[in-house]
Amino acid sequence: MTFQEQITQGIPNTLPPIHTYPKGINRAPRRKDILSKEEKQLAVRNALRYFPKAWHTELAVEFAEELKNYGRIYMYRFKPRYTMYARPISEYPAKSLQAAAIMVMIQNNLDPAVAQHPEELITYGGNGAVFQNWAQYLLTMKYLSQMTDEQTLHMYSGHPMGLFPSSKNAPRVVVTNGMVIPNYSKPDDWEKFNALGVSQYGQMTAGSFMYIGPQGIVHGTTITVMNAFRNILSKTETPAGKIFLTAGLGGMSGAQPKAGNIAGCITICAEVNPKAATKRYEQGWVDILINDMDELIAKVRQAQEKNEVVSIAFIGNVVDVWERFDQENIFIHVGSDQTSLHIPWTGGYYPVSVSYEESNRLIREEPEVFKEKVQASLRRHAASINNHAKKGTYFFDYGNAFLLEASRAGADVMAKNGIDFKYPSYVQDILGPMCFDYGFGPFRWVCTSGKADDLDITDQIAMEVLQDIMSSAPDEIKLQMQDNITWIKDAKKNKMVVGSQARILYADAEGRAKIAKAFNDAIADGKIGPVVLGRDHHDVSGTDSPYRETSNIYDGSKFTADMAIHNVIGDSFRGATWVSIHNGGGVGWGEVINGGFGMLLDGSAEAEVRLKNMLFYDVNNGIARRSWARNGEALFAIKREMERTPSLKVTIPNLVEDELLNHLF
Repeated sequence: MTFQEQITQGIPNTLPPIHTYPKGINRAPRRKDILSKEEKQLAVRNALRYFPKAWHTELAVEFAEELKNYGRIYMYRFKPRYTMYARPISEYPAKSLQAAAIMVMIQNNLDPAVAQHPEELITYGGNGAVFQNWAQYLLTMKYLSQMTDEQTLHMYSGHPMGLFPSSKNAPRVVVTNGMVIPNYSKPDDWEKFNALGVSQYGQMTAGSFMYIGPQGIVHGTTITVMNAFRNILSKTETPAGKIFLTAGLGGMSGAQPKAGNIAGCITICAEVNPKAATKRYEQGWVDILINDMDELIAKVRQAQEKNEVVSIAFIGNVVDVWERFDQENIFIHVGSDQTSLHIPWTGGYYPVSVSYEESNRLIREEPEVFKEKVQASLRRHAASINNHAKKGTYFFDYGNAFLLEASRAGADVMAKNGIDFKYPSYVQDILGPMCFDYGFGPFRWVCTSGKADDLDITDQIAMEVLQDIMSSAPDEIKLQMQDNITWIKDAKKNKMVVGSQARILYADAEGRAKIAKAFNDAIADGKIGPVVLGRDHHDVSGTDSPYRETSNIYDGSKFTADMAIHNVIGDSFRGATWVSIHNGGGVGWGEVINGGFGMLLDGSAEAEVRLKNMLFYDVNNGIARRSWARNGEALFAIKREMERTPSLKVTIPNLVEDELLNHLF
């Protein structure tokens, strides 16, 4: 069968042979054995409903074995035999160009060069899934091939519920992931519901089909690390020869060494999984691979002496690095962590002094022992960071729930008031006041033609648009503008592309709309093919996350999620091609609600109307919320926008003098 025939077929007509796994593939960790006997039977019953009754006898045994061995039913047998990657949009069988664009994005998320655990349909973060199983993938692609521009596909945590009549102005796909009742939103609830096959963790851009490989977080990490050094260095100093120490090379965290190189420092990134570290080295995202601590020490000293810009992957535990650098009196200028601590008990963080292999055994066979060791490791980790902080190290939480889980483990990470953490999140110190409050966030696009030439043209268009805006921009946002002009100018040289021909930069509502319109004009003129717009959920409006994206909200509302919900609903009727809303993201299940969108530009006048309406709201919804929280930068930004857009009317807070409140209670 051709690729197109396999897509339109969906679930195959005949039972395919048993799947054989590719050698050397990075497999997802075995999940916790959490279901009762009756629940395991229910999980198999749930899985079998995708298939004809004649297959049930054989598949029941097979699925039960998968559940026993992996803690999940992935339906490996049904993984397609064709190569998984983002093909040019013209190669997809579809009645709707919008549907074909979504197929491009789904396959990019599952491309082995992009995905962390492609066999298990997990894109990044250890559990950020596009689908729960391969049957869901097959059905979804079939529905998309059948869809017209007057239908909408509704997806419940990876499951395609079906095509429903709608209108041309409606989203083609509506995605929800992990939207459980609040009282059932603890980590073990996710383990149970996911094992039953009824819910999944979509992360942020995995389950919404908008991941563009590590490039997405390279940009955000570059901006963060660059400004972290600006916070501690004088204006005449550069980061060359200065150390950024962090951890994590799997999935999104694998972008850190590349970002460090662009920021111009010495990056040391520890990773316990040799396959993940080796993958990043082979992809060229890290310069040097080291598995010996003495060799690491020698290389770091040499790099410091020569003021080098270099990235080093250390195969080992980062706690050992923090402690050894303390003993050796190696000064760490900037420190953070980007392990997947949103899933601390299922492989997101590995304890020090326990081998990688033994840890994986404990996760499955002795989960309580593993939890104890993780918490003991977090206490050691935090203690060593504290030692370095006393010497002047600037440490920030990178929104991976490090400080949250360390505090739950009893580590010394709390401020004197017993409420706040002693270290800031990167949003509190950097991205919040510098970017999000002004409306700057991660704007993305994908050239669906698959042509590198199209990406080059869009890079040039975006740079020219930003340069034009900067010529009359207020001083408050000129640094952000210049950083992103520099980024886009150097993006091709820095070899950002993994998977689809995609790009990212930080822009505000004005920048996003003007860049998008210029793209749409270029498509109409035949200069480039159709373009998909999107963003990371980690943005101005998309995410309510009290320990990350909204950690610089100080009016008491940071634990509310109205903004993210309004963002998705508002985008859906203003022109988004698809919208998504998730429970859980980078900081964990039950800790965050985040939403996103995708939009196809096809060169039409209708696309121009949609992009102007939707991109304006998508950004200014968040600025309005941040201004109501009395954030000064957001107040500046929303007042400026109301002056430019008379139809925008936003409630502005009346500021209260502290002296009025000091003696009231």
